[in-house]
Amino acid sequence: MGTLSLTGADSIYFGSRLLTSFSAGEVAKLTYANDLATVKTGKNGNTIYAYNASSSQSSLEIKIIKGSDDDAYLQERIQGYRSNPVGYIVDLVNITKSYGDGGGRVTNEQFLLQAGIPTKQVEATVNVEGDTDQAIAVYTWTFANTLRSQVVAV
Repeated sequence: MGTLSLTGADSIYFGSRLLTSFSAGEVAKLTYANDLATVKTGKNGNTIYAYNASSSQSSLEIKIIKGSDDDAYLQERIQGYRSNPVGYIVDLVNITKSYGDGGGRVTNEQFLLQAGIPTKQVEATVNVEGDTDQAIAVYTWTFANTLRSQVVAV
């Protein structure tokens, strides 16, 4: 039999707050803007490898139902940054994804996002044809450092 992966027990903690007011479908996406390293090859195959220190910088996009408690909380964080950017207490996010192997073993994949600030405003859509995306607030934060780990639990 092939490899199995059972999933569905994910959590996102924004500081100490567990976010729960997610929309349908893809509700969060973590991306990296920069490569881990740069490689340059020159004459005679001489090659230089350079670690990119900004490679641990990440962006997190979270889709929350508008009007929910989580929407209000994240909007307060944006307002806090806008009103005092130099005094803003940077954010910490912990994402945990759990995967089962079908035989009882569970692996927890954890992402620790450190030193984040809001980097985009929430946008709006007006649609009279029943588009449900108009009820979703999309929040974007950028983090200075992101660590990934895997822990096998039983």
